[in-house]
Order: sequence, then C-alpha cells, then structure tokens
Amino acid sequence: MSVSDPDAILHARAQQLARVPVAPGSGEQIELLEFALDNERYAFRSSQVHDVQPLKELTPLPCTPPFLRGLVNVHGRLVAVIDLKRFFGLPERGITDLHRVLLLRKGEVEIGLLSDTVEGVHAIDSDQIQPPLMTLEGIAAKYVMGVTPERLVVLDADAILDDPGLVVEAA
Repeated sequence: MSVSDPDAILHARAQQLARVPVAPGSGEQIELLEFALDNERYAFRSSQVHDVQPLKELTPLPCTPPFLRGLVNVHGRLVAVIDLKRFFGLPERGITDLHRVLLLRKGEVEIGLLSDTVEGVHAIDSDQIQPPLMTLEGIAAKYVMGVTPERLVVLDADAILDDPGLVVEAA
C-alpha cells in the first residue's frame, strides 16, 4: 500500500472498521489508576486511591528506613510518603518535580506512595487480570493482584497498607 494512494488507505480503514468487535468478558468492569515506576507500568484499583497530589515540600525524617522518604502536608494533614521503588527494591533515579503522591487510606491509616508519573484512569474487565508470573522481579507476589494482557502490573493496596514492614517504631 502506497502512502499516496488514497483508495488503498480508505480500503484499509474500511477493513479495520468492518472487523467484528470482540465481545467483552463476563467479568465486571473495574477502574485502574495507572502509574509508572522506573519505566514500568503499575496500577491500583481507582477505588483504593483517594487522591493524587504533586510532590511538593517533602520533609525528610531522620532515623527512618530508606523507603520512608519523608512527610508532606496535604490539606493540613501530615502524610508519610513511601518510595515504592525503594520498598520493592527497584532501581532509583532520584526525585523530580514530575513525581506524584498517590494517597491511600484504610481506616484511620493514610499514606502517600511516591510514583514517577500518573498515566491516567481506565476501565478493564476484571477477568482480563491474570495471576502474576512466577518470574515477576522486584515485587513480592503478595503485593500483586495480577497482570493485564498489556503487561500492566495491578498492585493490591490493602496488602501494601497491611505490611508490618511499613510500621516505624521509635526506639
């Protein structure tokens, strides 16, 4: 097909439009908030993320684990910010003004999770989420709900919030 051949272009478009649509799966539709960590795509169920904020004025906390980057003020509340890359043992490249804080809340517990960027929200059929591969590197399987056909790793916010390793106790 020649780029300058309008009939061929129109024929190719007609072929694409004439395809029989694939019936959606029998699973329920879920919304995923997609974000990036070290050029990899991850997501949480959008119902698990109650807000997304730009990273501003991060105040470091001394004598805390490396994954606890510090505190941010969100509408008058101090929220601890966890660096998921450090928590998962992924490569780190520093913090920029493009970073976002995903705010998760479970009961009275609220934390911010640092992401490189937020890509957006989209809906998929829940039956498209497959169990994680055994070869998934860097992230413990207990934090992963599954993987989509587009290689989007869906994380379990509740499993992360319930991890006892996030609790920092004063000595």
